[in-house]
Amino acid sequence: MTNNDFQIETRLYKLDPELHRRFQNAVCTLQIILSRYRQYFPEYTDHSELHSLTVIDYCNQLVGKNARHLNADELYVLLVSGYLHDVGMGIPQKDYETFCEEIDFGDYFDTHDRKDTTRIIRDFHNEFSGCFVRKYAELFELPSEEHTYAAIQTCRGHRKTDLFDEEEYPQRLVMPNGNVICLPYLAAILRLADELDVSAERNPVILYDISSIQDEKQLLEHKKHEAIRRMDITEESIILYVKTSEKEIHDAVQDLADKVQRTMDHCIDVTRKRTPYEITQRQVLIKDI
Repeated sequence: MTNNDFQIETRLYKLDPELHRRFQNAVCTLQIILSRYRQYFPEYTDHSELHSLTVIDYCNQLVGKNARHLNADELYVLLVSGYLHDVGMGIPQKDYETFCEEIDFGDYFDTHDRKDTTRIIRDFHNEFSGCFVRKYAELFELPSEEHTYAAIQTCRGHRKTDLFDEEEYPQRLVMPNGNVICLPYLAAILRLADELDVSAERNPVILYDISSIQDEKQLLEHKKHEAIRRMDITEESIILYVKTSEKEIHDAVQDLADKVQRTMDHCIDVTRKRTPYEITQRQVLIKDI
């Protein structure tokens, strides 16, 4: 346990018990919804509520001392977005068809099959999550249109979106009570926290029997996460503790570490240039055990 464990939740409860209650109710509602990703991705690494809990844990650690400067609305949006960010992975077919009319796919279908639902959901799951939050905002007890917009943008921001876009990610989004939300900071923290869920804990042995996985790419993905026995976040670094004797898996872990580093560099840049906050971690390290 560290001093940063549960600090976001604890501070939200202290500042605004009503927003904390709404967050807890949303969590209860999402327990079943988040597990539906398996209907499209039965062999994928975990994207259930366990993943969401881990991402929120990493948000706590990455925010660190900045938590004392975040207001209740910022804390609430970060928490609820941490739970909702992957909800688009398991949307019902009827919602999928509706949301496809709302999402800007650009030139994606110039090179991809419109009938490949699974691939489309995977590549645009952050956008589907945003659409899902918009449609079911009342179900998740989001208290206002401003909170809904903030949650949508933060969820969308965990992948691909341009966090430097001042229109989509304003530095000062005013809530009905006068509180101001710094959207680029919340989205950058969530993006990095999501990227950091890479260790063996993501795929508990009790839930995943990798011997049944047929897809070679997904099998390597699971073995890669299995080799990363744990991950530590210090004030300066992200440390991956790796145990494997297979060169292919170790190389895959190195590729993953490089990807995390690129994401971290980008989030550091966004935070430094567009927010009053700082992400203190600077490097991703691999330690063999």
